[in-house]
Amino acid sequence: MDVNEICERVEENIGYSFKDRSLLLEAITHSSFSNEMRINKRSHYERLEFLGDAVLELISSEYLFEKYPTVPEGGLSKKRASLVCEPSLAICARKMHFGEVIFFGKGEEAAGGREKDSILADVTEAVLGAIYLDSGLEKAREYVNEKILSTLKEYELFVDSKTILQEAVQKHIGADTIEYRLIGETGPEHDKTFTVEIFVSGKSLARGEGKTKKAAQQQAAHSALLILKEKYKDI
Repeated sequence: MDVNEICERVEENIGYSFKDRSLLLEAITHSSFSNEMRINKRSHYERLEFLGDAVLELISSEYLFEKYPTVPEGGLSKKRASLVCEPSLAICARKMHFGEVIFFGKGEEAAGGREKDSILADVTEAVLGAIYLDSGLEKAREYVNEKILSTLKEYELFVDSKTILQEAVQKHIGADTIEYRLIGETGPEHDKTFTVEIFVSGKSLARGEGKTKKAAQQQAAHSALLILKEKYKDI
């Protein structure tokens, strides 16, 4: 596919057509691609991700504030943290097929960048930032409502995956302790990726990756829940 075809595919998947497609191209360009280009260097998504993260926090906070009128600040903060965490946003990215359209350099492509939750989550926020710059808050809100919140409702990720997993393990396995082991760290000091493995009663259950240890634990917990749901339908 050429660049225009890729843009059209993304626009179809997100339900929004850009007035300025350079914003969309920036939102789906990884730094590895920009760094490898010698001529006509294209900006990568990190600045848009920064903006999109702030817009997402505002819109998700507004949504939770209205949906849960009796929940105190601490409870709302917990719900928002689960709502916009890396594994949750990666789920949304996969539903919008972002992994198939991101521009990568050869190194990151070979390293499996298209499947990394951290990158997929970043692009989800970067696209939001791009929409916000292209058309303002209302169109950004439509994207969040239709492509993020609706997806996460389907997956029931408005509560902490670690909490759900703890309850499921106690109920179905009869174990009180879940061990989250840090089994790997990759990348430079300023951009590490952590790998966490979950053990229940000494047996490995699932793994997860994230840019922080907490994000890796959340991803691992979510992966474990998907595994347990196959066996125990009431989770």
